[in-house]
Amino acid sequence: MTVLDLAFLVVAGFATGVVGYVTGLASIVSYPALLAVGLSPVAANVTNTVSLVAVGVGATAKASGKLFERGRTLAIWSACAAAGGIVGAVLLLASPADAFQLVVPYLVGAASIALLAQPIVRRHIGDAQVPHIIPVSVFLVSIYGGYFGAGAGVIFISLLLVFTAETMWDTAILKSFLLGVSNLVAAVGFAVFGPVNWTAALALGAGALVGGWCGPPIVAVIPPTFLRIAVGIGGLGLALWLALT
Repeated sequence: MTVLDLAFLVVAGFATGVVGYVTGLASIVSYPALLAVGLSPVAANVTNTVSLVAVGVGATAKASGKLFERGRTLAIWSACAAAGGIVGAVLLLASPADAFQLVVPYLVGAASIALLAQPIVRRHIGDAQVPHIIPVSVFLVSIYGGYFGAGAGVIFISLLLVFTAETMWDTAILKSFLLGVSNLVAAVGFAVFGPVNWTAALALGAGALVGGWCGPPIVAVIPPTFLRIAVGIGGLGLALWLALT
């Protein structure tokens, strides 16, 4: 890997961190970047998961005060994310690559539609909240996050906005933290058993750490409705890309 490749990955990592925090679409930047510097699809996948841990670290470091006020609830959700990440990593290392990816475009597409329709859904739900759905949902989405992860952030945002009264800002930091937990435990497994390209992971992760740090201030000044619609449309585009690749 050349110096130019490493510089490219650092820049791509920064974009990954910002895009990942703001929209939940980190892998749409990072995964193609790893393929572009010559990694195989499997190596790019596991290297990408390792690198994306940095987005959660950067974002959490910037907005940790608000995040950790949740106490026991956050601990439960984190445990679900960790368990899901472990299952996803095992699935990736033990199952055929195409087995899970058949349903991925539909998951991302459905989440994107739910996100775009969120005001209508919440209007029908009224003031009701169904937080008991969230731990199970976090576990299931984290399985996908540990397995591949493209669009997992969109699914997290959709779930939290539809089934809880969380704001867009709070949803963004929760999504980044929970995906960071899922990616971290999966990354430990990949570090031992997977073909991680550590040079690429460090370069991409360095940029992603700074990008994740820059994410919270950006989200704070973007109108929530605009951000929700942008993420939903981006998610639909990602679902189409995943269906065609």
